[in-house]
Amino acid sequence: MTLRTLIALPRMLRHGATVGADLPPDTAVVLDPVHPDLRDALRAAAGSDHGPARDLLAATRRGAEWERRGIFVPQLARNALHHRGWLDAWLAEAPEDPDAVLVKAELCVAQAWEIRTGSRAQDVSKDQFQAFFALLDDAVPVISTAAELNPTDPVPWQIALTHATGSQAPREVFAAYWAEATARAPHHYGCHRAALQYLCEKWHGSHEEMFDFAEQAAAEALPGSQLHALPLLAAVEYEVAADPTTTAATADTALGAPRNRPVPAITLHTPSGASRTPARTRIHAATERALALSDAHPPGDPDAATVRNHLALTLILAGRHAEALEQFRRIGTHATELPWAYFGEAREEFLDFRRGVRMEVAARIRFFSTPVPPPLPPALPLPTASAAFSLAVVAAPPHRVAEAALLCGVPLRIAPAADGAMSYVELAANATPGRRARLLGEEGLTAAADTFTTGERWPALVLHRTADRHGFTLLRKGKKVAAHEWDEAAPVPDQATAAATAAALAKTYGVADPRPLTALLRGANAPADRQRTLLGLLGLPPLPESFGTRPEALAALPDAHVLVSRGLLTGIKESLASATSSAAGSAPAGSAPARKRPPHAVFPRAAFPRPRGWWLLHVLGLCLFVPAAAYAWWSPDIGLLREVNSTLAALWMTTRVTRAWRQRRDRT
Repeated sequence: MTLRTLIALPRMLRHGATVGADLPPDTAVVLDPVHPDLRDALRAAAGSDHGPARDLLAATRRGAEWERRGIFVPQLARNALHHRGWLDAWLAEAPEDPDAVLVKAELCVAQAWEIRTGSRAQDVSKDQFQAFFALLDDAVPVISTAAELNPTDPVPWQIALTHATGSQAPREVFAAYWAEATARAPHHYGCHRAALQYLCEKWHGSHEEMFDFAEQAAAEALPGSQLHALPLLAAVEYEVAADPTTTAATADTALGAPRNRPVPAITLHTPSGASRTPARTRIHAATERALALSDAHPPGDPDAATVRNHLALTLILAGRHAEALEQFRRIGTHATELPWAYFGEAREEFLDFRRGVRMEVAARIRFFSTPVPPPLPPALPLPTASAAFSLAVVAAPPHRVAEAALLCGVPLRIAPAADGAMSYVELAANATPGRRARLLGEEGLTAAADTFTTGERWPALVLHRTADRHGFTLLRKGKKVAAHEWDEAAPVPDQATAAATAAALAKTYGVADPRPLTALLRGANAPADRQRTLLGLLGLPPLPESFGTRPEALAALPDAHVLVSRGLLTGIKESLASATSSAAGSAPAGSAPARKRPPHAVFPRAAFPRPRGWWLLHVLGLCLFVPAAAYAWWSPDIGLLREVNSTLAALWMTTRVTRAWRQRRDRT
């Protein structure tokens, strides 16, 4: 262990709960949240009604709202990828509607990428590549039709630029698409972002060409435009995403025959000497430009979410953790898939990076100092969907859960389920949370389940519910085994992802056929019903009726008890001593009396049997202390103080064993 770690660890423990305590809770964070204006249209589309989507896109076309149109069309296409009926009905009703054909064009490209996946090129099979290119070829006439039906719309050319990247179109084709896009909207962010991908090194360009393009676009951008963040996206591409194994050449090798080869680069006007600027200097300049753009938007603004997520990562890589923490504050609940998906599961990576930044900032505060968060404008109110409820269904009786949960650091309400063979668990109210409880944040129940399932054979299924989303997290042996979320306005997972999650559930709960589980996960409508159906398929007890309508759903159950929170050392001591004393939250005889609690707030003293290890230790203690007391009074050289101490120890041990024996007899 280094000296820096020895210094930093106490600081993290002292200040970690305070630094970043004003951040939104983990359960409120949503990955790529649907635009508020689009949510109703997506929900209706999931129910086979294309009317709201038709009206919304028609309004963007009539008002020439190209930026909004460029955001709405991809999200509608993602929905149609798994709910195709509404788009087919729309096209059957109006086959030449420019909005419907535009969504179909985006859908054709999305279907191709769905088959190829976002994996590195060397991880994509030859069959996948062949299907990918075949679907891209089929998309060409649809994109052309969309452009012809609405000649002033730049969004078909945004799709065409993305198509050019995947199809390995030669430079003259890319240049033609780019000219068409800029002729209609010179500062369209979606078109610029699609072009940036074509020009990056892992596709058909180079780092230098990518930076030149991004810096030129930012220099010519209008005030407040998201194009000012384009160099930042290039910086993240350079720092994180770039990988020579993902270039088009790898795809050629996988296919066994080359496709179209790139031709010389298109000519872009760049400031003199820009191409010779070191990458580190360009990254710093891009970061400063993005900071200015972020400051121009209010905290929590969804329109600035992409910029701020990339900016937070760039600041972390630069070691500017305090500034990164401020960006996380400004991000609020709006996490984006990129750049976090470059490291793994995007939402989990976002939360992990956010926790890491908090700890890094805490480690730089002097131990006896008081951290003061920087003043910020008030954040936008959280959406209704952030009102979250959580409940765990644990495949173990309550006393086993109570024994395992002593080190959680949060109060838990535990109630028996399935005639006592299983348990319901939820977070109980905590007026004075300790540091560990504050560090767990709003995801405290998941973190607690992570703790009390460690070293145990039984699993815990933590169910989450908000106004718009329903989901679960499966934990076993202290590890997350699977997770899923139902959201009517979000695309359903692909077949492989749903099948993997279903297989994990089936293996954990001994379900012979996982196919009904896969079908359940592949739908998005009626999320509350799907969550309840999941418990039935897994053979778990049904949810309490009040779950999702009140914060503490188990408080109304007559057999529910609260396992009070303990300090770390107390929890360790009670874990080693007695399941009964730990469940009761009481101090041993002879010590200071515990603070009185209402009868319903703790587990009763005789609620659970003591384990065999407890009896063994106490019987051995009797065998040691009673002879020691007798010897002390018999020997003349021991002294009065030692005689009294040994006698008290023998009496204390005798009292504990006698009391436990009486409780055991009463239970019997």
